[in-house]
Amino acid sequence: MTGEGANEGGGAGGTAGDGAEAVRSLLLVDDDHVWLQRLAVAMGRRGFAVITAASVQDAIVQAREHAPDYAVIDLRLEDGSGLDVVSALREVRPNGRIIMLTGYGNIATAVAAVKLGAVDYLSKPADADAIEAALLAENGEIPALPERPMSADRVRWEHIQRVYEQCNRNVSETARQLNMHRRTLQRILAKHSPRE
Repeated sequence: MTGEGANEGGGAGGTAGDGAEAVRSLLLVDDDHVWLQRLAVAMGRRGFAVITAASVQDAIVQAREHAPDYAVIDLRLEDGSGLDVVSALREVRPNGRIIMLTGYGNIATAVAAVKLGAVDYLSKPADADAIEAALLAENGEIPALPERPMSADRVRWEHIQRVYEQCNRNVSETARQLNMHRRTLQRILAKHSPRE
């Protein structure tokens, strides 16, 4: 699905200033294909023209081709660092708004991302409301909390689902990675996601 527009209506790569109904182009970069697809659909529903990439190399190509208004970039990608994508985006869209996402947040990397031009830094799992708020916040403004932030149960469930997908839906390996009893994990996976 790399490089595909994932929004409903509106072509990928449109830029602000195209008319009264300016298209907000958004580049999403993550090598977790399931999470990337979910986020692409969610952001498309919020009015963004979504472009996706699953690697540093592809993201740089998409950035140069589309020069998106906004970007949400995972820090750690299979072929390198999302910080390289930030640098490439700054060359083609100096005033674009970039959000870094990572499941491995630390202060040093956050500082590096901001120095390169990211406007915010969110830890995974971040929901679409939080990402949209960060993207659309005015410069210097701390984005408001979403109306209904994810509960601790929902954050935990999202994290388990992410690790489960990364382990190719192997329950035993997921349980090992999460340091969790296999039967406990099976019970969690059998349930629907918490609503909030």
